[in-house]
Amino acid sequence: MTHEELLAFTQYLSKSFSSITISQYLVAVRKVLSLAVQNGHLEKLPDFPRIKIVTTPRGAFTPSEYWEIIRTARRMTGTRHPDTNNLRKHYKLRKAEHVMPPDIAWAIGFMVNSFIRPSDLKTLKHRHVEVVRNGNIYLRLTLPETKKHNKPIVTLQPAVRIYEHMCKQRQPLGLSSKDDYLFLPQLRDRNYAHTVLSFYFNWVLEISGLKTGPHGQSRTLYSLRHSAITFRLLYGQGIDLLTLARNARTSVEVINDHYASTVSGEQNIALLQSRRSKAGITS
Repeated sequence: MTHEELLAFTQYLSKSFSSITISQYLVAVRKVLSLAVQNGHLEKLPDFPRIKIVTTPRGAFTPSEYWEIIRTARRMTGTRHPDTNNLRKHYKLRKAEHVMPPDIAWAIGFMVNSFIRPSDLKTLKHRHVEVVRNGNIYLRLTLPETKKHNKPIVTLQPAVRIYEHMCKQRQPLGLSSKDDYLFLPQLRDRNYAHTVLSFYFNWVLEISGLKTGPHGQSRTLYSLRHSAITFRLLYGQGIDLLTLARNARTSVEVINDHYASTVSGEQNIALLQSRRSKAGITS
């Protein structure tokens, strides 16, 4: 494969895929061609075109939007979806899951107060959760390793209230033992449980009119994690990026590229207008 062929391949991909996806394809091609060089089928690697990565921040919610979706989810709990005829055909939802469960509202509040990823919703068990009261009140989440991160996550205090409420509701049903899952514990197929959570969250967004962000981003469950991190950047007093990144099981670079990039000067207007105090000077 020549440089010209690689360039044509890249231009073809650009018609349908993002710059990140194209870059990942080229990484795979490079590995294949490197193996061909090692085995003597190619003399050397061709020059690869440089791809300028353009990142699109995920659509975080504003505080007012967050309260709107969580109120909507609570109001819709127990509501049967109006399109039950197509739920199984198009979304593979069984009849037992044709009614919105209370887990949707719990998951919304829990994610925004715990920094977890959507994939953690399907793996999180009670054995991973410890309530801590030592002057501060929070949950310590010792989750399975994700993206090479295995350190515990500590939550904000509202997550404790949500968790204890969930436990109170689950105990009469015998679904609050250490090996029970927090969200939709009655569903043993955890990929299916994640599908149910995603489907009903999208329904909440549709009812709220918040499926799309102000810049055209499509909102998903991942937007709740984005909101959790963005809210800390905006309202966390003196929090540093390293502490936030480690607790969210990510890197400072990702915080800068995907989360802090959405924070505007106006959102931190009080911080921008603040002044250091000087002896003998009042403001």
